Amino acid sequence: MGIAKLAHYSIRTTDLEASRRFYTEVMGFRAGFRPPFDFPGLWLYQGEDESEFGVVHIIGVDPNDPSGLHRYLGDRPAGAQEGTGTVDHIAFLANGWAEMRGRLDRIGVAFRERTVPSLGLHQVFLEDPSGVTIELNYPAAEAGQG
Repeated sequence: MGIAKLAHYSIRTTDLEASRRFYTEVMGFRAGFRPPFDFPGLWLYQGEDESEFGVVHIIGVDPNDPSGLHRYLGDRPAGAQEGTGTVDHIAFLANGWAEMRGRLDRIGVAFRERTVPSLGLHQVFLEDPSGVTIELNYPAAEAGQG
């Protein structure tokens, strides 16, 4: 059996609340069911369906007691808590660019944008609180480009 689709991506953070705010208030996900792991975290969902276990998993790093996280996921160097490293960005297909642009402006989230004319995509790039680059791909027509 082959790979069916990407299930989720995980972000490690020492600021769980900043990540929760970004992914719920900016990206529009909601926090939902998460198993009772022995370390802090959140599972974030798109919509009400929790059958596929979330889109983004936020892994809380407690610098004062990382033992539960170490037991479950293994140890990582302290400096490995920010940025995308060798992963350049995470991309989502999206719609409703005008609404999202208003939200980004209201909340004060910086973004970069460009249109790929040959694909009819308007790309918007922003960073989450851990420095992970998120790419949102809107139909170019929503940006007046198609």
